[in-house]
Amino acid sequence: MIQIRTATLEDFEQIWPIFHAIVAAGETYTYPRETNKEQAQQLWLSTPKQTLVAEEDGMILGSYFIKTNQTGGGSHVCNCGYMVSPDARGRGLARMMCEHSQALAVTLGYRAMQFNFVVSSNEVAVRLWTTLGFATVGHLPRAFHHPLLGDVDALVMYKWLTA
Repeated sequence: MIQIRTATLEDFEQIWPIFHAIVAAGETYTYPRETNKEQAQQLWLSTPKQTLVAEEDGMILGSYFIKTNQTGGGSHVCNCGYMVSPDARGRGLARMMCEHSQALAVTLGYRAMQFNFVVSSNEVAVRLWTTLGFATVGHLPRAFHHPLLGDVDALVMYKWLTA
């Protein structure tokens, strides 16, 4: 059974291969493809408000972070990033983590969630976020340089979380 729990510093040993595979591919995140382990740990565990893992039988299959998107008047909007192990894709983990993150966001006092930079060629993610109620509120033409497709669009996606 898959459980989602708060990540610990020790968890990064299992998060790192997931992070590295996704970032090194350069197809979905804007992190530099050569991001090293120390930089990744800072980005994924230290900078966010909270980082969580999806775990099954002691194996971390995915992870997500939640953080405040903007300060001041925009501090009621959070931002999240999700990564699923290439070996665990197709099992509904991204959906599970996104649904979990929305409930957590409300618990933490956020009223909306914004994805600042969804690469348009990441059709699985775009379809999933849309299915989960996120609206595309911004379209950034040719904003992401995909290593195989060249310059592709990025989307800003947003969802109000409270009634």
